[in-house]
Amino acid sequence: MSKHRPDATRLIKSDPLLKSYATQLRERIAHYLRFKTEIEKTGGVLGEISQGHLYFGFNRGQCDNENGVWYREWAPNAKSLSLIGDFNDWDRDANPMFVDEWGIWHLFLPDREYENRLTHGSRLKVHVISENSALDRIPAYVQRVTQENETAFTGQYWYPPNQYQWKNLTPSIDQNKEGLRIYEAHIGMAQECEKVGTFTEFTVSILPRIAELGYNVVQLMAIMEHPYYASFGYHVSNFFAVSSRFGTPEELKELVDTAHGMGLLVIMDLVHSHAVKNINEGLNHFDGTDHQYFHAGAKGKHTAWDSLCFDYSRYEVQRFLLSNIRYWLETYRFDGFRFDGVTSMLYSDHGLGKEFSGYADYFGDTVELDSMAYLMLANALVQAVNPNAISIAEDMSGMPGIARPIAEGGLGFDYRLAMGIPDYWIRLLKDKKDEDWHIGEIYGMMLNRRKDEKHIAYVESHDQSIVGDKTLAMQLMDAELYTNMSIFTPSLRIARGVALHKLIRLLTFSLGGEGYLNFMGNEFGHPEWIDFPREGNNNSYWYARRQWHLVDDDTLYYRHLNAFDTALQNLDVKYRILTDTDIQLLFIHEDAKQIVYSRGGLIFAFNFHPTDSVTDWRIPALEKRDYKLILNTDDEEFGGYGAVENSHYPWQDVATGGQTQSIQLYVPARSALVLAPII
Repeated sequence: MSKHRPDATRLIKSDPLLKSYATQLRERIAHYLRFKTEIEKTGGVLGEISQGHLYFGFNRGQCDNENGVWYREWAPNAKSLSLIGDFNDWDRDANPMFVDEWGIWHLFLPDREYENRLTHGSRLKVHVISENSALDRIPAYVQRVTQENETAFTGQYWYPPNQYQWKNLTPSIDQNKEGLRIYEAHIGMAQECEKVGTFTEFTVSILPRIAELGYNVVQLMAIMEHPYYASFGYHVSNFFAVSSRFGTPEELKELVDTAHGMGLLVIMDLVHSHAVKNINEGLNHFDGTDHQYFHAGAKGKHTAWDSLCFDYSRYEVQRFLLSNIRYWLETYRFDGFRFDGVTSMLYSDHGLGKEFSGYADYFGDTVELDSMAYLMLANALVQAVNPNAISIAEDMSGMPGIARPIAEGGLGFDYRLAMGIPDYWIRLLKDKKDEDWHIGEIYGMMLNRRKDEKHIAYVESHDQSIVGDKTLAMQLMDAELYTNMSIFTPSLRIARGVALHKLIRLLTFSLGGEGYLNFMGNEFGHPEWIDFPREGNNNSYWYARRQWHLVDDDTLYYRHLNAFDTALQNLDVKYRILTDTDIQLLFIHEDAKQIVYSRGGLIFAFNFHPTDSVTDWRIPALEKRDYKLILNTDDEEFGGYGAVENSHYPWQDVATGGQTQSIQLYVPARSALVLAPII
């Protein structure tokens, strides 16, 4: 078989259990190759299929040797289109458009007539007459949309006279050596004031905090325009437009540029799994039909999300979405994507209510081959545009091969989110006291991931922080977060919560994946959930912000948790543990609530017992070397008691736990030590 042709049997070699599904694996590759063959007729993934934004929408060009602006729109079932806006006093008869055999409407506005009328910032819409309606719509490829009032949005011609001048090179991160340490953030709620935050405020105030903590990737939510703020940005209306509620395209570019200068990569949530069903703001019934961009009838409606599902089999839909990927990579220099809602795309039932307990669940009649082939094309494009770009799948099903190369029959993602881990922690905290935790079960859960597929581990993302649930800190400390977080106010509940907050994060960071993610503010135990302004809370912004003053207060334990998070990131900065695949269990004792394991040459020794400290604890050592203490969760700097005084641990010629040498430790209750060999 050609080295350029995907080979499903390579997946089977790494996972023999897939052998029974070889036919289905070959079928999904064949489907992808059919899409790919069609695209290759127009230049492949870097050809026409990913350059729609340079053709459709508004682009400067020429017609009959005259300079001007082209506007093009795909609307195959429309009866007529006309461009309206400030430039022609919103006259629907002034600028009719013309259509070709492919259903693409076009209009040229020469500079000699429109240069002083169609200017930067001019408001625009397109009047679409179809079989059943005549509506003013926002152009599909428009790159700027602003909100006129509470319910109305309008497109803008965005062509600033002074283009943004990039200052910084993109940082270089070797993902084979350095793990992704991702800080998930939402621009609007990043400020402490009760309002919508801006790109500029985030650049000035929040990026330095992220860099100081030691993260190397910023993941931005809600970048694409969405009409309803409380949708978290997941009901997208205008895919090529930066959400104007946060600022201008140039201000977003400055944010990305500044982050790069700080050594931070910037990725964004990409929502290609569905779209808002709004007609006035979005793509729904754009040409008068329900099957232009989306599936017709019931298949096109995502009832659980109250949104619409794309028809990935259509060429112009592929062009729209693949061009969208290239646009964000090239125009804004994003360094990759977290693909939202991948599970929903992969299955016709969207994976709702399914346990995915066996391989048959991944290869049944509900698998959507069109969606799968589109995702493979998307990842092929990402790599073609930027070989160093990051591609992460939000998939809770565990689809085999999702984070393996397309050449092996995989879907081509670099990572998959380890979505089972946060659900497990929340369930454990709700169902059992930590005295009753099964340490072996926890260890097994942290390692429960597909071999040879990289995962992003996390304790909590924005999903675990929304109203109706509780953050980890709230689960642990509840109302005492408001009253007893002062270091001068002793509280057994706060002491327990602070200790377990650190242990849970350290365990997840060091075992759960090849990358790590944290949601903004949760690193210091932000005391409140997220609830965007809405009718049900009197449109309050109180819960749609981050209270940074808490972590800046030296008298509160929030500062200690923040310091611990920095120490956590530095484990990978200095020792590169996240990319090390050699994880060894060295010791476990269920009754004593003790576990010891190694990763990256480091030894992690946990004592989860709520009351019993362990003295002269003999644990296996990997090497005949002395060890030094590099992280102690009980350190006073991290809100602990500082009971561990020793920092040097000589190796002893005493065999234990399968090793010929050992060391002895003192580990207080509800704490952990991380040791490194002295070289």
